[in-house]
Amino acid sequence: MSEDIPDTSEFGSVDPAPPSGMTDVETLREILCNEESKMFARMRALFALRNIGGNESVDALANAFDSESALLKHEIAYVMGQMQDSHAVPYLIERLSDSDEDLMVRHEAAEALGAIGDRVAMDTLEKFRYDSEPVIAESCEVAIDLMNWVQSKSLEY
Repeated sequence: MSEDIPDTSEFGSVDPAPPSGMTDVETLREILCNEESKMFARMRALFALRNIGGNESVDALANAFDSESALLKHEIAYVMGQMQDSHAVPYLIERLSDSDEDLMVRHEAAEALGAIGDRVAMDTLEKFRYDSEPVIAESCEVAIDLMNWVQSKSLEY
C-alpha cells in the first residue's frame, strides 16, 4: 500500500484532501461509506476512487450517496462530473430528482450531468430547468447549455 501522493490532480483541481495511495476499490468504498470515519479520510478515499476510475469506482462512490453528510455527497457528485463517465448518469439523475436531497447535492448533480454530457440526462435536466428552487433551475440551465455547446463544437469538425 503506497502513499505516493501526486502534487497536482490530473483533473486540474485543487482537492480538499489528497487522494489516498490505496488502490483497492472495496477498501476505499468501506472507508468512504463509514459514517464513523473522519471526513478527511473519507475525502481521501473519494479522490482515490476518482483517480482509479471505471464502473467499479463509480459504483463505490454512488454507495456513499446514502451518507448523512451533504458535503460528502456534493463532493461525490462533483468528482463524478470530473470523471465524465456515463456510468454515473443514473446515480446523478437520482440525486437531482430527489426533492428531499440537500440543494447543494442536487445542484452539483445537475452540473455533473452537464459535464458528463450524456444526452440520456437531457429529459431530466429539462424537467428540473423550471424547478421552484432557483439554484436547481439555474444549475440545470447551465448543464443544458453546456451539453448543447459541446455538441455544437463537435458538429463544427
